[in-house]
Order: sequence, then structure tokens, then C-alpha cells
Amino acid sequence: MIPGTFEYHRPASIEEAVALLAQHGDEGRVLAGGHSLIPMMKLRLAEPAHLIDLQDIQALRGIREIEGAVEIGAMVTQHELIESDLLARSCPILREAALLIADPQVRYCGTLGGNVANGDPGNDMPAVMQSLGAIYALSGPNSTRSVAARDFYEAAYFTALGEGELVTAVTIPMPAAGHGYAYEKLKRKVGDYATAAAAVILTMEVGSCSSAAIALTNLGQTPLYAEAASQALVGTTLDEAAIAKAVELAEGVTEPVGDMRGPTDYRSHAGGVMVRRAIERARDRADR
Repeated sequence: MIPGTFEYHRPASIEEAVALLAQHGDEGRVLAGGHSLIPMMKLRLAEPAHLIDLQDIQALRGIREIEGAVEIGAMVTQHELIESDLLARSCPILREAALLIADPQVRYCGTLGGNVANGDPGNDMPAVMQSLGAIYALSGPNSTRSVAARDFYEAAYFTALGEGELVTAVTIPMPAAGHGYAYEKLKRKVGDYATAAAAVILTMEVGSCSSAAIALTNLGQTPLYAEAASQALVGTTLDEAAIAKAVELAEGVTEPVGDMRGPTDYRSHAGGVMVRRAIERARDRADR
């Protein structure tokens, strides 16, 4: 189908983009990579009167290390995440997850900011950001503010973004050297959304798990941070009993929708399998 009529804007700064959002209100929509919005426009599920393209805003680009953290601009593409030497050294789960998103053509255009800001429970990066303890920088008409990824998602396609606000950057505390990581994703075919997926970040000290974070993709109305499951691993050797307990607790927070990917009980069980695999692979990667 053909999208409805709209006026196209291409601001050169964050301030100009925010001003356009404030001016046009509910009739304005932001365009980043376009892989969510354009299909919705073609189906007439979204009919913005004003399209605000962020491609020319250089302040939304770049990957840099700042004061013990990594800052990633909202318009950084999935391909750029994959190619970044800094992220390969400091935060390799981002490359691992990005390689599982859709296909190369999509990854050359799809942006990190679009992936995390859209509120789609099937997107991969929100759960990864929750496992990493990431912070989102938001710019609005009156101020800028920061919101933790674990507090950002409220319901499917509903987030903490206020009226006229943009996600401008993602800041990730630098994971400990030698940390273990894994993103496990079950999908029906290449390029598909996850039937279930799990992100795990953990550290080991003298054979014992000293920190752990587990987050889940497409197993609820939002990405799910499995706090109790994460804490169940801390202080253990990540033996079978500890992993089994974490899997049980992680499955307990899932509320998947039964759909073409399977009924609810199957998807919850698949989520547990992904958690187990991610914990085991993260454990094997961690320096002990």
C-alpha cells in the first residue's frame, strides 16, 4: 500500500527536531531507521501529517568512551555497533545481539535509538540494555533527563518518553573486565522476531558469581528484567541447582502472548531454555 500524505522535515540539530515535535504534537512522528514506522505507514496504521527525519543530526551519531562508560548516539546503526572496535573490547554482547537482528540490509539502516525507543516488546536491544544497566538520555522542549532502561518500558509501545521528547543517546556503564555475556535467541527463521530470547551479563570472583543480570525479549508486554532470577545466581558457583533456580524464577515473570510463534506455555518454556543457555555460555566466557 501507499502511505498517506505527509509533510517531510529534515532538522539539522536536536533542538530543531524537538521544536518540530512540539509544534506538530500528535501529528508529528520521528523517523530514524524507518523499519517500524514506514511499514505501519504503508498499512495506514500510522498516518502522521509531519515526518521528522533525524538523519542529518550529527549530535545523534558516534560511539565514545566517557568516564568509565560507553556513550552511543541514538542514530548509530546496528551495523556500526557490529563494526565498533571499542564495543568489541568493552561490551561484546552488543555485537552478538546486533548480528541476530533481521538481516544485513536492515542492520545498515536500523538504529539503536529507534530499536530501544519504539517500545516494541519484540525488539532485541531493550532487554540487552536492561541487562547492561543502560541509561537513556532524553531531550524535550524544556529540559533533558535520564531514565534507566529498566524503568523506561511501561506497556507494549508505551514508554517513559514524554510529549515532544527524543531518545538522544544510550550510556552503558563499562562492564567489568573479564565479564561473561550471552544473548540467546530462538526464532522461526532468519530475520524474524524472537519467539523467546535472553540476555545475561555476569562476573565471577574466585569461582563464585559476584554479579548477574538477566533480561528477556518478547516474553511479555515489555522487555523483562528478571531481578529475582539474577539475584539467585549471586554467591553461587553457577552449578546446576543455581541455574535451575534462576530458570524457574525467570520463567515465572514471563507473560507471553499466544500467537503464530506458539502458545503461551511453550513460549515461557522456550524462554527458560534461552536463559539456561545464556547463563551457561556467559559462565564459560567469564574469567574466574
